[in-house]
Amino acid sequence: MTLILGFFGVVFLAVVVVALYVLVTYNAFVVLKNRVKEAWSDIEVQMKRRYDLIPNLVEVVKGYAAHEKNTLEAVIQARNAAMSSSGSLDDKAKAENALTGTLKSLFALSENYPNLKANENFLELQRELTDTENKIQASRRFYNANVLALNTKLEMFPSNIIGKFFNFVKQEFFKLDENEQAAKQPVKVQF
Repeated sequence: MTLILGFFGVVFLAVVVVALYVLVTYNAFVVLKNRVKEAWSDIEVQMKRRYDLIPNLVEVVKGYAAHEKNTLEAVIQARNAAMSSSGSLDDKAKAENALTGTLKSLFALSENYPNLKANENFLELQRELTDTENKIQASRRFYNANVLALNTKLEMFPSNIIGKFFNFVKQEFFKLDENEQAAKQPVKVQF
């Protein structure tokens, strides 16, 4: 009789240990999934800030470089495309990279206009945009670190079994388009 109770005690203990492992692993997946969502939200907040700064910057440049209409229109079109991008994370990254490229051309344009380079509004907008670009980069790193943690846990045994059972899925990294060299260069906004 004590042998049977001992056997059931061991089985019960094993079931409790497995159940606790499943519970702890499930909760870890929930935390990681929510961190990824929070990190993506941080990226979106900074991108919105950049979207809001761009029209002000374009207006300041318009006053000094009215005949550079194509460059200004390209910046606005890239901004609108980035704002309206609702496809995959890869599509969003491509739109953001295109916007970064057009911003570089806008700042390069200012080299031809010494009065623009000295304009206080232009310099302040440049400073704010540089700060925003730095925050976007930091937010992307934070996002990618959380995606890495989630994806790694989804691939590791035995947590991968629990992840699949509860339908947790791997997330995409936010990365630069390898073919776009301009996107790899930092935005130069110092004069």
